[in-house]
Amino acid sequence: MAGKTIYLSLGSNIGDRDKSLRTAISKLGEAKVRVTRVSSFYETEPVDLREQPWFLNCVVQGETEIPALDLLRALREIESRMGSKKLVPKGPRLIDVDILLYGNEIIDTPELQVPHPRMLQRRFVLVPLAEIAPSLKHPSWKATAGELLANLSDASVARKFEASK
Repeated sequence: MAGKTIYLSLGSNIGDRDKSLRTAISKLGEAKVRVTRVSSFYETEPVDLREQPWFLNCVVQGETEIPALDLLRALREIESRMGSKKLVPKGPRLIDVDILLYGNEIIDTPELQVPHPRMLQRRFVLVPLAEIAPSLKHPSWKATAGELLANLSDASVARKFEASK
C-alpha cells in the first residue's frame, strides 16, 4: 500500500512553545508519520478567542499508511501524553495537532473533517503551508495554497519566529 501524503498543523501557546512544537514533531513517528518537510515556526496572534497568549504554529508534511481516523487518534494520544488539555474551545493549549489534508481525500465524519474546515480562512495555517507547498492544490480548492494565501482576507499577524539562542 502506498503511503498518503498528509499535512498537519501544529500550534502551542502555553509554556515553552518552541520546545513543545519540536517535541511533537519528534513524536510523529509514534503516530506512524514519516515527516518529509517542516515549515518555519511562526508567531501568530489568536483569532477566535483573542484574550490568550500568542501561538507558535508550523505545518508538517508527512507520509502515512494508517487510516485517517487511526491517525487522528494517534495524534490525540501524542497531545495527551505531552500533557495538553483542551479546557476551553479554541483556548490556550500546550500542543495542538490538526490534520489539514489526508491525500486528496474528503472526509466528513463527526470526529474528523478533511480538508480541515477552517484552514483556508486561517493565516496561521496558510502562511506555513504556502512556505513548504505553495503549488499544493486539493481537488476541493479553487486555487493553490500560495494563491489562497495571496487572496486571504484574514489580516491577523503571522511572523517568522526566531528562537533566541
